[in-house]
Amino acid sequence: MQGNELVAVTRPFASEDRARSVYHVASTFAVLALATAVAAAAPYKPLRILGSVIEGLVIVRAFILAHDFQHGALLRKSKVGSVIFGLYGALVLTPPRVWRQTHNYHHAHTAKIVGAQIGSYPVMTVEMWKRAPRGKRIAYAVARHPLTILFGYVTIFLGGMCISSFLRNPKENWDSAAALVLHAALVATITYFFGWEMTLLVLVGPLFLACALGSYLFYAQHNFPGVHMQPRQTWTFARAAVESSSFMRCGPIMSYFTGDIGYHHVHHLNAAIPFYRLREAMAAIPELQVEPQTSLSPRDILHCFSLKLWDPQAGKMVPFPKDAPPAEVAEPA
Repeated sequence: MQGNELVAVTRPFASEDRARSVYHVASTFAVLALATAVAAAAPYKPLRILGSVIEGLVIVRAFILAHDFQHGALLRKSKVGSVIFGLYGALVLTPPRVWRQTHNYHHAHTAKIVGAQIGSYPVMTVEMWKRAPRGKRIAYAVARHPLTILFGYVTIFLGGMCISSFLRNPKENWDSAAALVLHAALVATITYFFGWEMTLLVLVGPLFLACALGSYLFYAQHNFPGVHMQPRQTWTFARAAVESSSFMRCGPIMSYFTGDIGYHHVHHLNAAIPFYRLREAMAAIPELQVEPQTSLSPRDILHCFSLKLWDPQAGKMVPFPKDAPPAEVAEPA
């Protein structure tokens, strides 16, 4: 089936069931509120910690719903949805303006060897790595380092989505500054009235967990065994969706918390499909019924983290080479 035909057969699944969408939004935010209440007020600390962990995981699910809203897949053209998810984006350090800019670019350029890094992680070929000066290599390695992803709360969300985007274009990305101010105000207010432990359990801790998981999902969705990268000249949308976006099988619990975003190849083929129909679309379209390419098991996580560079000759992602010294930048005359 050709690319345009494959996209066409997904269109029936891009039909939203508004009642179903409302149910998922209402129930998700109800669970989030309950988990936050447990983290804040449960009588036993272990129960509060459990509530904090569940809150962090539900933040990820609610983010997937906000992500679907941005794509027009959920609560399509709803003014109430715009208010709810606009405020939610600010609360979880994902201001809607910069997210919309970078994420739309990402969908339009997934797996292009040059240009794919906007809205995603940078990708170099083995040859580009060999020719790169030391500073560029360091920046690339840091961007893809597991610690950068683990501390995504600071590196990717506070730093990248808020501070960097505002400094880059203050007029356009004013909501990035608003998100920073709101976050600082919440940290200061909760700490002043209830103490640092409350701040850790109901705000910073859950966001740290959610940002770490979200940052890893961003990574593994396009850096997995079997991923195919394409030169700009031969890039096609459908191939990038199916071969360059992962199918991450999750158990029922993590499927709930990740909003079935593991069916990422289906989502990239047609971003207007609501998250609750991705599984249905994959089951109905044989071309999308690929084997699981990765998972959230420790073994698969380590494997994904080992993939650093695209090797066009081998046709796969490979680790950093051990022998090639960085190119030296010529000294000015």
